[in-house]
Amino acid sequence: MTLFRKDICRYEDELVNRVIPFWENHCVDHKYGGYFTSFEHDGSVYDTEKYMWMQWRIVYMFALFAMSPYRKETFLPIAEQGFDFLTKHGKSPDGTYYFSLNRKGEPSIAPYNIFSDCFAAMGAAALFKVTGEKRYCEEADSAMKSYIRRMDNPKGRWEKSLPGKQKRLSLGHFMMLANLAAVMKELLGSEEYEKDADNAVNTVLERFWNPERKILFENINTDGSFDLDSCEGRFVNPGHGLESMWFVLQYAERKNRPDMIRKAAEITRGIFGFGTDREQGGLFYFMDALGKPHLELQWDMKLWWPHCEALIAALYAYRLTCDKYFLDRFREIDVYAWSHFRDEKHPEWFAYLNRAGIPTHTLKGGKWKTFFHLPRALYFCIGEMRKIDAHE
Repeated sequence: MTLFRKDICRYEDELVNRVIPFWENHCVDHKYGGYFTSFEHDGSVYDTEKYMWMQWRIVYMFALFAMSPYRKETFLPIAEQGFDFLTKHGKSPDGTYYFSLNRKGEPSIAPYNIFSDCFAAMGAAALFKVTGEKRYCEEADSAMKSYIRRMDNPKGRWEKSLPGKQKRLSLGHFMMLANLAAVMKELLGSEEYEKDADNAVNTVLERFWNPERKILFENINTDGSFDLDSCEGRFVNPGHGLESMWFVLQYAERKNRPDMIRKAAEITRGIFGFGTDREQGGLFYFMDALGKPHLELQWDMKLWWPHCEALIAALYAYRLTCDKYFLDRFREIDVYAWSHFRDEKHPEWFAYLNRAGIPTHTLKGGKWKTFFHLPRALYFCIGEMRKIDAHE
């Protein structure tokens, strides 16, 4: 009997029969184009605002599934109409993407956030891979270059901080660059961004990781030093850390770097050790490196996406190291996530729990939750489990 046979069946059933149909049936705005993302527990829409991160993530996932073993002929048209709506309405005059649009496609929030460009690159690249159409490749390259160009000054003229504000480097910017470069290579067949990937991965491993404290910091000073005198400097995000580590493990495997795999596994172990709530289960949302009070009042909540990223990271680390520690962490997070986030009555998962694991919101999608972290985790975990079982 293979190690993950039953798990693969469970994950496939959840993905194919519950999660994908929920979004396929509810997300498309047939009147104006683009997608709805703000859903109550039963799929009813409670807000029509169109947040650009969420929109482009839907493009990416439906394009990805259109070339997967689970493809249906309806998936590609869903992704294509989203691309058309977003490229027509979502780009500002300087070529960057707005943060959000209203239902009709009129800009409602300025392009102050570079992750709009990030996910535009991913979505367009996936469409190019499945169709071969040049316009998708051109859009992916344009958005990718915009993301890289803006990293030194992400908010541009929308920045509200003044010179007295300490300048910092953000883990999120570098981890996503590493992932984006891998996506561009895989989906566009482009080597153009390999140096950017090299720099991003090395920055994450060598600068954001503090080996003495065994903590991956979210923010560091521009000179690479750690600031333990401020809440921002001590900020730790276990979910981001685990997501960044499976990006790094993916990169290290592709580059045949066993030394990098060992270091990424060490960091992954550190994040699990620091970020796990040993009293009530699951992963903390935000943490303070010194255990001091956190400015974010939701710091001890349990959110769906860190647990999704933890599942992928644990399986990647287990497959590449054969260290049972990571298999145990996968089993632990798997039990917690499926027993707390999964809605037994309706498809899709809840997003927000209190520390005790009780849902605080009934929504299935919103400003920050869409067709992305959960389906990606289910799909990538299936792939990792199949590889592990094939090796066994």
